[in-house]
Amino acid sequence: MRLRLPRWAAVTAVLAVLAGAGTWTAVASDEPPPVHRADKALDLDGIKLDTSYFTSGGEGRRPAVLLGHGFGGSKNDVRAQAEQLARDGYAVLTWSARGFGASTGEIGLNDPDHEVADVRKLIDWLAARPEVLLDKAGDPRVGVTGASYGGAISLLAAGHDPRVDAVAPQITYWNLADALFPNDVFKKLWAGIFFSAGNQPGAPAAADDQPGAPAASGRADACGRFTAELCSLYQRVAVSGKPDAAARALLEARSPSAVGARIKVPALIVQGQSDSLFTLGQSDAMARALTANGAPVAVDWIAGGHDGGDRETERVERRISTWFDRWLKRDTSTDTGPAFRVSRTGGVDSTDGQATLRAATADRYPGLTAATESFTLAGPPQTFANPAGAAPPAISAVPGLGGGLSGLSSLGVGLSLDFPGQYARFDAKPQTEAVRITGTPTVRVKVTSTAADGSAVLFAKAYDVGPDGRQQVLPSQLVTPVRVEDASKGRSVTLTLPAIDHEVEAGHRLRLVLAATDLGYASPAVPAGYTVAVEGPLTVPTAPGLDTQAAALPWWVWGLPLLGLVVAAALLLTARRRVTAPAPDPELTSVPLQITGLSKKYAGGDRYSVKDLSFRVEQGQVLGLLGPNGAGKTTTLRMLMGLIRPDEGEIRVFGQAIRPGAPVLSRVGSFVEGAGFLPHLSGRENLELYWKATGRPAEDAHVDDALRIANLGSALERAVRTYSQGMRQRLAIAQAMLGLPDLLILDEPTNGLDPPQIREMREVMIRYAAEGRTVIVSSHLLAEVEQSCTHLVVMDRGQLVQAGPVAEITGSGDTLLVTLAGEVDDPLVEKIGALPGVGSAARADGGLLVRLDGTDATALIGDLVRLDVPLTGVGPHRRLEDAFLTLIGGASA
Repeated sequence: MRLRLPRWAAVTAVLAVLAGAGTWTAVASDEPPPVHRADKALDLDGIKLDTSYFTSGGEGRRPAVLLGHGFGGSKNDVRAQAEQLARDGYAVLTWSARGFGASTGEIGLNDPDHEVADVRKLIDWLAARPEVLLDKAGDPRVGVTGASYGGAISLLAAGHDPRVDAVAPQITYWNLADALFPNDVFKKLWAGIFFSAGNQPGAPAAADDQPGAPAASGRADACGRFTAELCSLYQRVAVSGKPDAAARALLEARSPSAVGARIKVPALIVQGQSDSLFTLGQSDAMARALTANGAPVAVDWIAGGHDGGDRETERVERRISTWFDRWLKRDTSTDTGPAFRVSRTGGVDSTDGQATLRAATADRYPGLTAATESFTLAGPPQTFANPAGAAPPAISAVPGLGGGLSGLSSLGVGLSLDFPGQYARFDAKPQTEAVRITGTPTVRVKVTSTAADGSAVLFAKAYDVGPDGRQQVLPSQLVTPVRVEDASKGRSVTLTLPAIDHEVEAGHRLRLVLAATDLGYASPAVPAGYTVAVEGPLTVPTAPGLDTQAAALPWWVWGLPLLGLVVAAALLLTARRRVTAPAPDPELTSVPLQITGLSKKYAGGDRYSVKDLSFRVEQGQVLGLLGPNGAGKTTTLRMLMGLIRPDEGEIRVFGQAIRPGAPVLSRVGSFVEGAGFLPHLSGRENLELYWKATGRPAEDAHVDDALRIANLGSALERAVRTYSQGMRQRLAIAQAMLGLPDLLILDEPTNGLDPPQIREMREVMIRYAAEGRTVIVSSHLLAEVEQSCTHLVVMDRGQLVQAGPVAEITGSGDTLLVTLAGEVDDPLVEKIGALPGVGSAARADGGLLVRLDGTDATALIGDLVRLDVPLTGVGPHRRLEDAFLTLIGGASA
């Protein structure tokens, strides 16, 4: 029901809301375009790579995007982003890397000779696709993106293949050796999780992957799906607790840093603040190297990361799409966002308890050491112990557990633990005003070790300590491990602490802690004593050039005015909202109807009413739409008239795409599921009243022409209540013909009619098409369809079974009509029926019906001539009913 208010009241309501809110937003009603997905297992030198290829939209070439997945995942993890990129106008190829999902092969950690070579072959594959835009032969316009493992492959692809045009790596590494062996300390917890994710031999494929494809090499040893050299590396380092030169060299060779000098394409670098696996330092090394190469670079520090927190997925994916719009589509008007952006916690949403985010931006990336301030640390030299077996360890980041807290460190929430006797601490004075740290703090200390080899392994961290001196928060739960060699007599070193973005409030102070152990790292198992003294201030970068947005307002501050606007607009706008239709197709302007890939599933249904239906209707045709009950005929007609929306596919009438209220529907007349008339009015008055309701000029109705075709005669002036069923049907046809539409659609027009009335209806349709128009009729009366229709479309269970001329469909059987110049006697008929390859022969009007059972028409003619049969012709003979039942497998119509 519509609430009826005076139009001036609705206008006043809209103006009042606009005055109060100050702004308003138009809500688009366009449905997202359908996305086509093709799955294929590509054979790359004996390795089966499971891929999915996504496209959307019309014809024409478009740039391509390769979208990689994270370690331990598969192509299905990035399906949603792939579909959105396809809707944004890209040809998107996803794949499961070697050893993951349904792909075969062993995991080589982005080995240039294996995983990177695979990507180069995928680019070759894209170059051969007709949808993909080429810069030159064999060189597709292509960008690469992905997170973590997939982010690294995007950089490696750009370094190894000059055809890559832009990259958008997310939360990934620049140097894998530095990431897993920071400052020569083994990151054992993350490395263990990393290697165990690929250490499941024969792991099952993901839910959407192709069944039956092996997910691994099938090797049943401790290496799982890893190559032997990586397995040996991990086992060697995990046992010794210390990386060796060979391990570092192997990981560096498979890192983007190895080809960093060759990466010169535009790069959007997205890195996580809550990330103890691949820290902000990794993205800083990327940005500095690529900027030095002359590449356009933007850096985005998101709130989340491998440790958890808010990955800002929707915003990041939207920014990646605009980045590719600029550098792949070459759209110079696209705003790719600031050169540097960092997400900051702006408080807690009182409605759901979640941290709210705000952005700080700059027009250049400041790096990790911009505009430093120094803070003097108090405290004498302190001695502490590395316990036997390095247990119990201190706790900082705990993968999978600490991430949610690391994102809230700016709110005074954190998880960290240092055991007495295992650390030294040095405090600065309380702050008189707030200070924002953006980058890597540094401090110089002197370390002395009693270990037999003279070394020390320390874990440096800067705490934000509250006014009471007891509450302390470790920003983003991050620590810096460092191995100090030759420290038996004391050695001075400069410690670079983790890169963070954190505000220390007024009244708080900074605290430097150096611990002997940490849960996430390998510490020496042999007990030792360490002495640490500070030799300089704690220096922190502040990056003052960042412009910080105001904290987001609660939703109801802007939501209630917007809601009021929507309500008021609903009162003002009583017409159905219309969606923008695709552009007309000039090549189809003379084609009454073309249906392409049409599909529809009703809400709550478990099957499609119409599935992937395609056919075309030309001018002057009378097309019969046939199918058993439930075949989807009426659903198809309702979509054709814009009464319901298809889920997929397209309907074009005279080149115009059909949408509810589309102007081209004025060229379509229809009679579907019966017509309603006012019984006390005459037939003519009903037609005139209907035409007035369309709002079109009276002279455009052509009432007399429609009535002449419908042949109602004097009955037109009588009240409709006096009409027979046949007359009502013809009046409904006349109503559909008003305006003499170029396309006439009739659904079961002969229902309830007697044989003479059916014959009259048949003549009406034939006369209408004879004047150069087109008729589509859906009917169960096959004999009538055979006599009145020129072409047929046969449907069953929502799908197209066959389409073509009536004569072609009915003439495809195995029964022939043999026409004769005279009569033949019964013995001759029996001889014909006994011929080899003939099933039977029987008399019929005009000759003999001969059913073939192994022979063909040519051989039959030769046999008949030898028997002196006076034949004059041989042709196919099959009723439409026979053909129809054959096509639908005998189902009842």
